[in-house]
Amino acid sequence: MGLLIVDETKCKKDGICTRECPMVIIKLKGGNGFPEMVQGGDSLCNNCGHCVAVCPNGALSHAGVPIEKSPLIEEELEITEEQAVQFLRSRRSVRFFKKQGVEKEKLQRLIEIARYAPSGGNLQPVEWIVFTNADRIKEIAGLTVEWMRRLMAKAARSVPPYFPLIIGAWDMGYNSVTWSAPVLIVASAPEKATTGMVDVSLALSYLELAARRLGLGTCWAGLVEGALQGSAAVRETVGLADGYPYHYPMMIGYPQRKYARLPERKAPRITWK
Repeated sequence: MGLLIVDETKCKKDGICTRECPMVIIKLKGGNGFPEMVQGGDSLCNNCGHCVAVCPNGALSHAGVPIEKSPLIEEELEITEEQAVQFLRSRRSVRFFKKQGVEKEKLQRLIEIARYAPSGGNLQPVEWIVFTNADRIKEIAGLTVEWMRRLMAKAARSVPPYFPLIIGAWDMGYNSVTWSAPVLIVASAPEKATTGMVDVSLALSYLELAARRLGLGTCWAGLVEGALQGSAAVRETVGLADGYPYHYPMMIGYPQRKYARLPERKAPRITWK
């Protein structure tokens, strides 16, 4: 049996699935029959699930994207434009967290949600490393500071102007690298994923937006990312394997404060052609 599974009692032979398939590998048998894969189509399919999602009659299933695991879209859960804008604009980078751990179930839930982010060729290549041990997170922060010190020693004029401030704060016992985050998540993708950095970024974006609805705050850990790129010690401590050039860390925890307003941003620069 091939990848495509057709319920002939429900199929209307309307050809919607054939026109929707991005790989153009579904046809109607005999031109007006039931849908089927073209010859060799199984090997070309990227398991995107468009055929299952687009059929209005629930007539199609797919071995890799079964209809049983593809729930119907519930119109009553749709949000308005105003709700969407406020939701997106109210996202903040949270750096001050409560002294409270994050439940493993919530972290698992966030990663489960993030796996639905789009990825190049639908490869779904993103992998996750989750740190919940405060000592390990502080160790990563310390190694990041040591990486910053080395950069300062080599070329002080070429480093960002805030490096000395962060190093000085660390020396006085203040961590402005991972702050008080109880969780550090590192998303990564292997070299074979040619759009790996985009895939990682999209997955983390899904995760951080979903985190707000679970009462959590997030912040992209840019300093740790820099250290992951430039420090073998940080990569080893994090556990990033060779052949994983695409990665980014994110801090997660329960925020200390709530925000009451939506700050303005620069006007978009648009070139219409």
